[in-house]
Amino acid sequence: MKHHVNPSSTNWVGRHSEGQLYWHELVQFVTDLQIKKGQEPKIALLGYAVDAGVIRNGGRSGAKDGPDSIRKMLGPLANHLHEKALVYDYGNIVVEDDNIDAAQSLMRDTIYTCLQEHHLPVILGGGHDAAYPHFLGIQKYLETTGQTVGIINFDAHFDLRPLIDGKGHSGSPFFQIANQFSNSFNYLVLGIQKASNPKTLFETASSLHSNFLEIEQFNIAHWDLVKNSITNFIGSIDKVYVSIDLDGFSSAYAPGVSAPSPLGFTPEIVWKALDIIIQSNKLLSLDIVELNPAYDRDDATARLAARCLEFIVRTISR
Repeated sequence: MKHHVNPSSTNWVGRHSEGQLYWHELVQFVTDLQIKKGQEPKIALLGYAVDAGVIRNGGRSGAKDGPDSIRKMLGPLANHLHEKALVYDYGNIVVEDDNIDAAQSLMRDTIYTCLQEHHLPVILGGGHDAAYPHFLGIQKYLETTGQTVGIINFDAHFDLRPLIDGKGHSGSPFFQIANQFSNSFNYLVLGIQKASNPKTLFETASSLHSNFLEIEQFNIAHWDLVKNSITNFIGSIDKVYVSIDLDGFSSAYAPGVSAPSPLGFTPEIVWKALDIIIQSNKLLSLDIVELNPAYDRDDATARLAARCLEFIVRTISR
């Protein structure tokens, strides 16, 4: 299938057991995006193996290899999911002939179908431009339910930059969403850094009525503020789409990104924030993006991404 690569068993290795004690033994491979049907809840792993949007935004190439790096670090992790948990690897969305639009259309339609068939889509990135087709798939699905959705983005950046030569990129996905869905754009960003966002982006965020906490507020010392901000935001919408940009973490935890930051947030505050979101029972879809293995050290960033994913799925599966 054009713009799609089937999953590979070479990305899933680890210890062997008699009872699916590890993730690599749990995950089932699905070829040609034949979405599994049925009413039971499922996890859909789908890679966005694309870094063209990162490069277009002036970032470093290499994020296209992010999805498989996350899989390799996820495979050896212990399986603490419910015994009936179903986890499917649907492979990677890729770009053919420099046609990003076609790849994103395929991603949109795949996410829509996954939601119809009771999956929790988990998108592995790849550039943050994945958020635009990701949201389009969510919105298409919610049009059938009449529900509202809010975006919670863990990120150092607003990603509200304008298009470049009329084209989207890794810094523009939420700007594109806001322009297309101006009457239903609900956006909360956790971890914004002034040094990474010019005044014009703060003005854009204000004009779009975006909510955000700066990095000086998004920490354990200000937990009451963080908790109230998330709780109030979640209370205003029906469903939540979570986006985790790995470059929002301190580079002490996440060196392998296109835009590393020494003053980013910690895993601890992200875990606590995610727990509130999950306990609301409103989490609809998720992406973990901007892993760049070319700049990783001892797979630290890929391991962090895998642990984020494992924590979320395990918490949901309780």
